[in-house]
Amino acid sequence: MNASSSRRRFLTGTAALAGTSALTSTLPLIAHAASTGAPMVVPSAKERPGMPSGIQIGDVSDGRAIVWGRSDRLARMVVEYDTSDSFRNARRLMGPFATEESDFTSRVDLSGLPAGQTVFLRVSYVDPHHHKIASETQLGQFRTAPLLHGGRPLRFHWSGDNAGQGWGINPEFGGMKIYDAMRRRNPDFFIHSGDTVYADGPILPEVTAENGRVWKNIVTEEVSKVAETLKEFRGRHAYNLMDVHCRNFSAEVPQIWQWDDHEVTNNYSSAKDLSTDARYQVKDVGLLTARGQRAFLEYAPMRFYKQKEASRLYRKISYGPLLDVFVIDMRSYRGPNTANRQLTESDATAFLGNQQLDWLVSELLASGATWKVIAADMPIGLHVPDGKDAQGNDRWEAIGNGDDGAASGRELEIARLLKSIRTVRNVVWLTADVHYCAAHYYDPANAKFSDFTGFWEFVAGPMNAGSFGPNKLDMTFGPSVVYQQGPTVQAASPFAGFQFFGEVNIDPQTRTFSVDLINLDGVSQFRKTLEPQQG
Repeated sequence: MNASSSRRRFLTGTAALAGTSALTSTLPLIAHAASTGAPMVVPSAKERPGMPSGIQIGDVSDGRAIVWGRSDRLARMVVEYDTSDSFRNARRLMGPFATEESDFTSRVDLSGLPAGQTVFLRVSYVDPHHHKIASETQLGQFRTAPLLHGGRPLRFHWSGDNAGQGWGINPEFGGMKIYDAMRRRNPDFFIHSGDTVYADGPILPEVTAENGRVWKNIVTEEVSKVAETLKEFRGRHAYNLMDVHCRNFSAEVPQIWQWDDHEVTNNYSSAKDLSTDARYQVKDVGLLTARGQRAFLEYAPMRFYKQKEASRLYRKISYGPLLDVFVIDMRSYRGPNTANRQLTESDATAFLGNQQLDWLVSELLASGATWKVIAADMPIGLHVPDGKDAQGNDRWEAIGNGDDGAASGRELEIARLLKSIRTVRNVVWLTADVHYCAAHYYDPANAKFSDFTGFWEFVAGPMNAGSFGPNKLDMTFGPSVVYQQGPTVQAASPFAGFQFFGEVNIDPQTRTFSVDLINLDGVSQFRKTLEPQQG
């Protein structure tokens, strides 16, 4: 039986178990009580822990995987897993307690998983004092990274920008349909390229879209205003998991999360000024950042490493001999948004920061994978403005600075990176942020800074947010637009159809890297196949 048919059979079983999983999860405990003569107790629904956000799977790499869950009260996580959906040889792990301190989220880091296998999951929570009282069982599954070149292509997706500009969960529209469009294509994993939530964008019961159509949102207290308290930031992440497509996707497709600005507030850095923004009672950007990042880390299905920097997001995910994914963080180490025209590097021109940049260069040079994907939360060569500074100069949010000449400002750091990895073959950049899809080729022959090897950058998104663009190009690194598709009306709703995700298929025989930019209906709008370069 192939993985796809096994998945379909397993999901059918999931639907059938929906009304009986509570009994299934408590039967062994009740049977034990009967065998010892203890009175049998069937707990009421009120007594049992709930799992309001389902489960998520993340950072699958080298025989490991994160399994994330969330209880509605103090309870202990229980994870069972097997390579068969019969669970005849299941391993059972008693995970950590889900406590109020983490908004009742918890995770287990599975290890020693067999390569290239489908792993089936049963996840539940048990009462800390009465182990006979357990939640319903949530089912899930995922594929582990292959050890060798397998017979099927390696397929993964990426996108970003979710529930932004007030476009939340609309049941009449079908909810967050892009998650279902991706799930149906059976990817090995998904890279969430940032803006996992829009903490600065209130979601109202009704929003008027183009042509007078009315978009009707599900609304919770936490999403009805800009997020300021930790409870409100947490509520943003919990909100997305109220969508059935998001939950189904999260239980089947491992994710690799990164963040950008809207996990806190629009275009934020340590220099962000909220003094004139009447929506905010809390004006301290540092405090908002701490709360937003804490909520993100609680809800992200990612692995935490023992290191000095507990919230470090940049990391490498190895996915067999064909692929290494380098997840970078373009938000945490940046200097303030300025006119971005400085002629020498300093703290003011930092974007990745020296430590992260040195790590990225070292890991890329050492990688033995055929393809090296840099998962970036922002594009390199597009104009992404951030208003005006006090002198009336354009202020910039991303790397480009509107000057097509020699590298300056944040471009200096990117120039240093590109020069340092010019001998590394088969590097591809994947990103989101600008709310349209595009394919760019960076050609040193057309660049003002040219000491690098040409590369491709592919842009996807948004997922369930307003559509914008296309943006202008900054020519310092010689980009050209090979393809782009954006809305005719800015801030277009999901009704307009300009919601996109990207798909990559790596052929195990030819090792070609094929990219599709796909719309909300699952239809490819553009395809580019890259041949592997020897070096």
